[in-house]
Amino acid sequence: MQIVGYDASDCGLLLSDASTDESDDAADLEYVSLDTGTDLDYRLGDRRCAGVVTGDGHRPCDDENAPYCPAHDSTWVCAKCRGTCLKDEMDCFDDHAVYLAAFATDTFKVGVTKAWRLETRLREQGADRGAHVRTVENGRIARDIEAGVAERIPDRIGVAKKRAGLGRSVDEAAWETLLDDFDPIERFDFDYGLDLSERPVAETLATGRVRGTKGRLLVLDAGAGTYAVDLRDLVGYEVRTGGTRRRLQSRLGAFG
Repeated sequence: MQIVGYDASDCGLLLSDASTDESDDAADLEYVSLDTGTDLDYRLGDRRCAGVVTGDGHRPCDDENAPYCPAHDSTWVCAKCRGTCLKDEMDCFDDHAVYLAAFATDTFKVGVTKAWRLETRLREQGADRGAHVRTVENGRIARDIEAGVAERIPDRIGVAKKRAGLGRSVDEAAWETLLDDFDPIERFDFDYGLDLSERPVAETLATGRVRGTKGRLLVLDAGAGTYAVDLRDLVGYEVRTGGTRRRLQSRLGAFG
């Protein structure tokens, strides 16, 4: 089996048993829930390109580059848009929301998504707070507004910063000060139920009891420790049941 993807909104891993020696037929996918209380028992093996997941299943790749080789590593073109459409023909005519997101303790970002999936998008990113600040008629206008706001508020936040905020609270004073320059249409306050009393250790493993997920961060209890796993770091690994045999890092200790 190989981990070939993850779903940050529905909290799950995608596994495939496709072999690179098989026919061109797409292989079926197995969905592994990452709901709280789920026990994972996977030992990580070799890592290679995760291939591609399509509407009819998974197509493997034997390239050693992971999580994706150059042929399968693609960036959604709309994510690069800054108000000038990069497609041959613009097709983003749905209402779009411009939003602000807060990550504990005082990390903030601006973002854009289709208006109907705003709350889902905030959860996918693991935001602790969110504020819907504009609704516009298409994605091009939204990206143009985002680019302007991004001159003072970043539009990308790295996983390391999000991991550092696990178990901590948002600086409410800083968040409210940021919102003073906007007129929020709606606010969001998320609780991921992690109930952390210690800082999780950054690890790459798929063994332990799921405490919960926060965006693409998976929090696992394994042995005497609690670990934070970037789900993207699992993509491409071949796995088999039996749990990890690696010696895991010690816990970091209680929050100060």
